[in-house]
Amino acid sequence: MAQTVTEKIVQAHSVDLTPGHEVRAGDMVTVRPFHVMTHDNTGAVIPKFKEIGATRMADPSQPVFTLDHNVQDTSEANLKKYRAIEDFAAEHSVVFHPAGAGIGHQLMIENGFVHPGALVVASDSHSNTYGGLSALGTPVVRTDAAALWAGGTTWWQVPRTVKVILEGEPKPGVSGKDIIITLCGLYNSGEVLNAAIEFHGEGIQYLSIPERLTIANMTTEWGALVGWFPFDGATAAYLRQRAAVLAERGLSARLSESDIKDWEAEPPCADEGAEYATEIRLDLGAVTPHVCGPDSVGVMESVTSISRKKIKVHKAYLLSCTNARLEDLAEAAEVLDGNSVTEGVELYVAAASAEIQEQAEAQGIWGELIEAGAIPLPPGCGACIGLGIGLLESGEVGISATNRNFKGRMGARDAKAYLGSPAVVAASAIAGHITGPDRFKEKQLEYRCEDLGWKPAARTVEIKEGFPSSLEGRALLLPTDNLNTDGIYGKDVTYRDDLDPEEMATYAMLNYDPAFQEIASDGDVIVAGRNFGTGSSREQAATALKFRGIRMVIAASFSQTYLRNAFNNAFICIESPDLSAALMAAHEAEVEAGTKTIASDSIAVNFKTATAKWRDQDFALSPVGPAAQELLLAGGLEALTRQRLGL
Repeated sequence: MAQTVTEKIVQAHSVDLTPGHEVRAGDMVTVRPFHVMTHDNTGAVIPKFKEIGATRMADPSQPVFTLDHNVQDTSEANLKKYRAIEDFAAEHSVVFHPAGAGIGHQLMIENGFVHPGALVVASDSHSNTYGGLSALGTPVVRTDAAALWAGGTTWWQVPRTVKVILEGEPKPGVSGKDIIITLCGLYNSGEVLNAAIEFHGEGIQYLSIPERLTIANMTTEWGALVGWFPFDGATAAYLRQRAAVLAERGLSARLSESDIKDWEAEPPCADEGAEYATEIRLDLGAVTPHVCGPDSVGVMESVTSISRKKIKVHKAYLLSCTNARLEDLAEAAEVLDGNSVTEGVELYVAAASAEIQEQAEAQGIWGELIEAGAIPLPPGCGACIGLGIGLLESGEVGISATNRNFKGRMGARDAKAYLGSPAVVAASAIAGHITGPDRFKEKQLEYRCEDLGWKPAARTVEIKEGFPSSLEGRALLLPTDNLNTDGIYGKDVTYRDDLDPEEMATYAMLNYDPAFQEIASDGDVIVAGRNFGTGSSREQAATALKFRGIRMVIAASFSQTYLRNAFNNAFICIESPDLSAALMAAHEAEVEAGTKTIASDSIAVNFKTATAKWRDQDFALSPVGPAAQELLLAGGLEALTRQRLGL
């Protein structure tokens, strides 16, 4: 059968597949990524690696370490942490990029670690960026990173694929940032949540590689797990330029002309007839400069409209892995040429890498920015992640070329952050209020999204020895979407290390519904709505339910981070939108009455057929395949890695 590009790339990086098995959306498979990047969180992965019992890297060429998040912190504690990471890298012969070299994702791209058709992961949510170079980039959590260091493999559940067709040619002055802000704001009802996005259409030819990287980067905020662009002449030209730089540094083995010719001869692509869940179309010619915010990427407004409101700006930011490449700095410098940052506004600028800053300096771009009044910062994440100088203070408003504007992320919780292109950031810094190019007329954007009716194909699942073919338990309906990790396991106990499993169990769901503890029984099966487990990456939100005796969670969909934490701790999570909808419909009166935890009838789960029976109705489930079963039988990813290493 035909496969999407995500399915094909995962197939190529899978290990231990049953002979003849074709990877499909919904499959959970064991994968061996091309590379795994960790940044400042390397310091948190190291003890996990040691807890596994590993003493050496399975493949020292697979990990890449980059220090980029907290580079402005020169305290002895942070410098000690950084030295420990550097020493660990040297001990295990891992490529190490020190503080000041740049942002991890940019360093991965510049230094030949991202190849078209490769699976490249990082312990960072913006790993989607690698899709701009036709790689399958996707995030993993810290436990995955430790397992990859020790054993070279981890697991991944293949998401459904959404085809996004970019039509037409953007007008001059419309950037890649305007395009992704438009996509996030126009299609903001979960259309791409937890999906892999494949970009198609003639409009791609008009997008530079930096613009594609910007768009792929912010598919994370759009809700997707992958944002993939096809390989074309622009990709090949960019890679040739990088290959030449690497050759000068004696690193041609990372990226060579031979590699590029191979991709030109056989570019990674989807099969004709591949099945997509949804199709979205956007006419690039209809896109005008937009900003999004405050507090959400899903709320957008045209620059023409918001300019009239004259929203005062206190700080402006040109930095991050989204929009701090040479093209972005040049775009801002062009706007600032002959102008200066107005009094009362602070404009902060940090290049995505030291190499980019050097190029900007050589071309006079950096000097133009500084002369106009920009405040330079070292290459790194800085204010985007809420670290270092220049954070938003109480009551302030910021306009930023970064990727996230969640409340409190860039400073005080009562500050307001808006996102825009480098041109909008520069224009706003000059004017003192949010503004930008004023030559565009407002145009109504057309919503064009078609649900293609895709459902996972029914397939018999191989059951490994020792894994049950079926389980049964009382359904416990939690009738809500976006049940977050704070509701599941509160922040007040998240950082307490003095609680044993029995004590942790008593805090499960207290923030969501205090009555949960009285209603829940050992062996219950939670059924919930969409995006279960959204929010932070706390593992206890999964383990507390397991300790409470919950057998599994069946939800319409899951936060990918929650899903990874659950299976990494041997806790079953299965998707079934139809089962979730059926229980909510059957208990409509209780739901409308505000009941948050509803005991229902028994659910019988058949792992072999990937189905569940409830009230004599059968419902399709996402399959718990051999890779997932192996993980569950071993007791989680760390235990499985130890088992594979014979420890």
